Amino acid sequence: MTEREANGHGGAESGAVSLADLSDLATPWCLRVVATLRIADHIAAGTAGTTAAADLAAATASDADFLRRVLRHLVGKGVFEEASPDRFALNEAARGLLDPAQRLGLDLNAFGGRMAAAWGTLLKVVRTGQPAYHELFGLPFWEDLDAHPDIAASFDALMGSLGHGEPDPDVLVSGGWESVRTVVDVGGGTGALLAEILRARPEARGILVDLPRTTARSVETFRSAGVSERVTTVGQSFFYPLPAGADLYLLRKVLNDWPDREARAILRRCAEAARPSGRVVVLGGVSPDEGTRDLSPEMVLMGGKERTLSELGTLAHDVGLRIDAAGRQPSGRFVVECLPT
Repeated sequence: MTEREANGHGGAESGAVSLADLSDLATPWCLRVVATLRIADHIAAGTAGTTAAADLAAATASDADFLRRVLRHLVGKGVFEEASPDRFALNEAARGLLDPAQRLGLDLNAFGGRMAAAWGTLLKVVRTGQPAYHELFGLPFWEDLDAHPDIAASFDALMGSLGHGEPDPDVLVSGGWESVRTVVDVGGGTGALLAEILRARPEARGILVDLPRTTARSVETFRSAGVSERVTTVGQSFFYPLPAGADLYLLRKVLNDWPDREARAILRRCAEAARPSGRVVVLGGVSPDEGTRDLSPEMVLMGGKERTLSELGTLAHDVGLRIDAAGRQPSGRFVVECLPT
């Protein structure tokens, strides 16, 4: 038996699933190494379109022999080209590493490193239903971000427009915007979505609620959008009482970051603030009952999960909310609107 056959390649029907390919550890780590070293950027900056491995190693303070081996492995997987012996060039796949969002998720020196390492705790997560992030990094996820502002900044960037594309300000599925004068973006990060909502609706005002380290970085977001005079920032946890009396409380990809107990507590704060006539809109992290729920990074990072509409309905009912409308927007996003009971 050849080594290839022993690894599950030999004798397989064409198109069959290969366990060896699925369990390949080298390729994902090679991608993360070249992303961290900005290899694609260095090649793109060259004038000849190709760069020698020795030059790339010198530019990145790396070992030329080992870097060459990493690049050749990726060439074999279809990422980069070896245009001539020992000279490497970008191909279509490698150009993806020039994209800031793609690179940010792979950078081992930024949040991407935390995320990659956290997947090593999946066995513990599956056995217990609880995150084991703290066993790896010494602190639970959110506390770890507080302790490492540089990692927190890269996380915020990945969760913002870099990681999720341009924010779509059309966040409602019913009722229209006529009655909406104040929007509270709960856990809204650095304000990318709220800025777009306010820019699209000059009559509205906004309140951004997030931790102080995050809201501090929203200033430029709102200034660039030209909406600074219509925004108030509140630097606090969303587990504390929220600004009351607004027309719309927005939770965009927030609840899926938390286990049921914490998700229920966040919804409770929204319900308290929205009474008697406000709306709570959940955008992201919820799927129709007939939909599938996938494995997600939130599971290994903080014990969160995507929920079905029925599961969200149960949490909402527990805190005095009822689901009033749910549906997909033209963008494909599933939106749920809740009203206080």
